Amino acid sequence: MIELLLKLANDALFSSIPAVGFAMVFNVPKRFLPYCALAGATGHSVRTLLLHINLPIEWATFVAAALVGVLTISFAKRHLAPPLMYAVAAIIPMIPGTYAYNTVIALVQLSAQSQVSSELTAEVISNGLKTVFILGALSVGLAMPSLLYFRTRPVI
Repeated sequence: MIELLLKLANDALFSSIPAVGFAMVFNVPKRFLPYCALAGATGHSVRTLLLHINLPIEWATFVAAALVGVLTISFAKRHLAPPLMYAVAAIIPMIPGTYAYNTVIALVQLSAQSQVSSELTAEVISNGLKTVFILGALSVGLAMPSLLYFRTRPVI
């Protein structure tokens, strides 16, 4: 149990750094940077916790992005700022760079071969689909709380 808490604390610390870095790239005002760090750390740590309990990465990313969406709406209400100012920087640490990289590397290897390899083709398809589904989970998970919160008509 202590190992899991240390892993989550380590994950929170090292995912808040790119969240703040990208918030600075996007010209987020200095006083809002700690909130971007908190949202990024919370989202990535929740995803790590859900992966620890064997939830697939696509669903863990969806839940974490939805939590970031809810959290950033509350920050936006408190500070009278747009929620995306916090949210975009906070979800960047969850972008599936490894899967996208492995997809491109397998595609390059596949194109360099004279014959089609079934192993490389399976790797391209597997990593490519995983990349697409994680990016979809990020976008839908982040947008869903805003779509529900800022509705003008009732859901049902």
